[in-house]
Amino acid sequence: MITVAMSCAIRAEPLRVWHALTDPHEVAAWDAVNGNEGALDAPPDYPKPGQHVRWRYRQGGVPTILHDRPIEVVPGDHLRSLIELGQLRFYETYTLLKESEGGTRLGLRIIAQNVVPVVGGVLDRFEVRRLVTHMVNSSLEAIRSWCERDRSDV
Repeated sequence: MITVAMSCAIRAEPLRVWHALTDPHEVAAWDAVNGNEGALDAPPDYPKPGQHVRWRYRQGGVPTILHDRPIEVVPGDHLRSLIELGQLRFYETYTLLKESEGGTRLGLRIIAQNVVPVVGGVLDRFEVRRLVTHMVNSSLEAIRSWCERDRSDV
């Protein structure tokens, strides 16, 4: 298995960051940079362990579905989910820590399989690590930008 973990400081309270992670409309908004076009079937009480939410993505112009299955949800503390995107299957864990100046330290850890089969071959462990590292970094950057933006224009 491959594990990639990073964190970033966000100039926003943990409750604000938690809302960005758990409100389907906000997730679609900040994750649009990664191709997220919105949830197809997120229930009003998302996220709860045992739910299965499908998110519509567009990768390189190709529509695809990301399957999100929350496993462990501790509001304001952490959110752990099993994610499936085609043949790529991984565990994603967001953790929130309140920082002394009123901000939040947001961590994201992804644990993925070493090899992913694709049409015509496989993604080896180096390509999987590169892909997962990009996913972690771009997600943290997108969430930070979303939570720190000027809320007066919302």
